[in-house]
Amino acid sequence: MTLFFDRRELVVPGDLLAEGDYEAGDNIYKIGNRFYATRVGLFELKDNKITVIALNAFYVPKVGDVVIGDVVDMSVSSWAVDIRAPRLAVLRAADALGRPFKPDREELAKFLSVGDTVIAKVKAYDRTMNPILTLSEPGLGKVTRGRLVRITPSKVPRLIGKKGSMISMLKRETGCQIVIGMNGVVLVKGRTPEDEELVVEAIRKIERESHVEGLTDRVTKMIRERKMAKKLSRSTSSLGSPGAYAFLARTATSPRRGEDEQGKD
Repeated sequence: MTLFFDRRELVVPGDLLAEGDYEAGDNIYKIGNRFYATRVGLFELKDNKITVIALNAFYVPKVGDVVIGDVVDMSVSSWAVDIRAPRLAVLRAADALGRPFKPDREELAKFLSVGDTVIAKVKAYDRTMNPILTLSEPGLGKVTRGRLVRITPSKVPRLIGKKGSMISMLKRETGCQIVIGMNGVVLVKGRTPEDEELVVEAIRKIERESHVEGLTDRVTKMIRERKMAKKLSRSTSSLGSPGAYAFLARTATSPRRGEDEQGKD
């Protein structure tokens, strides 16, 4: 019996996983004594049964993708970044700073620390290595403010929409800056926390109803209804203020000009 992949190694449809007297589990098809993957996922062998754990909730890196990840570890000259992929990504100091890094003269923690979040681009990747990231392009770097939202990576195309229709609408209707990581992490930066919360609510609706037709119109309607309700709430609040009551009281008790002039005759 022969295994062609290690446990938890990434496989894609059509990969020959094993030959021999095994059982076929989930996401496997068998031809003779050969076992093949039917989905992208992680190879697993347990109790002589071969399965592929589908990567619905995982991100499969692609060179050129913009991703948003968390720094989870660091070495002398690089950081480990969680981008929701099967393997941690590597961000080398030179790729973060755009220049050679001298570990004997500089401290890595001056630039990024564990717990920081970065917007990065996948520089290199294949299934035999950890993804390599870079920050050496405009718009990439450490996240300093905003709200992070995590969705299933497979729903990212729906959030973007055809020809960018959905994301363009979200930006236009809310006035927020929105950065979509292809790994399903979204950064929302608005003028107020309320604006950011409105975008988060819209994103959750898109993820939940991604199969529904006319979704862009439905989300647009929801956003406009929320904005109108907010305006009405503000109007009600202003009428309920002490200043408003004082104005109404003065208006109610002050005589009209005609009445005042008649009283003087």
